[in-house]
Amino acid sequence: MADTLWFSNNHSDHSVQYGNDAGFEFEFYCQHCRDTWRSGFEPYRTARAAGWIRRAANMANGAASSVGWDVAEGVDGLVQSGWHKARDNSFKQAIEAAAQHFHRCARCTSYVCARCFSADRGLCVSCAPDLAAEVETARHQGQVNAATSRAREVGEAMAAEIDVTTQKQLVCLSCGHETHGAKFCPECGAKQNAPGTCGGCGVDVPSGSKFCPECGAPQ
Repeated sequence: MADTLWFSNNHSDHSVQYGNDAGFEFEFYCQHCRDTWRSGFEPYRTARAAGWIRRAANMANGAASSVGWDVAEGVDGLVQSGWHKARDNSFKQAIEAAAQHFHRCARCTSYVCARCFSADRGLCVSCAPDLAAEVETARHQGQVNAATSRAREVGEAMAAEIDVTTQKQLVCLSCGHETHGAKFCPECGAKQNAPGTCGGCGVDVPSGSKFCPECGAPQ
């Protein structure tokens, strides 16, 4: 296989270098629907052997323990030095297997699964959408747009009945709780003062005002 980096942008590495679970496993995913395919676990036998030797060293006593640890440390060095080559070989095999499950779109170059690929066109479903699905989607979107437009018209008609000229008391003058324009405070029940009219000049005076903002007359 000449190019070993085909899936470099759509895979995750689940390999483990040390311990009883040391081994290689790679997960590839469809770049359209994100469904995944795993290569299957391949044990890293050098790391497992190091683990067995280290456990044997833990059970040894005296001088044998020192020798056992020296051997274990040496095998750990082999584990580290051989890791990259073993991983690369496993990755190459995983890529070859994954190539049987993914297709490369001729237009956008994404790697997609069989369900997201049109074999007769050589394109993914993003570049060559299913016409029936697109028609149904457009039909539904048209209904949404029309319903939204009608709802907006109804809302505009309903707005004609809303009093937008009378000033509303938004905060209770008694406890400071938000009233949202209610006649009574939902927190303390205090009645909210409606805007009044100045006895001097006749302009509307905000509720709670001690003086007219227009002429300064006491309220």
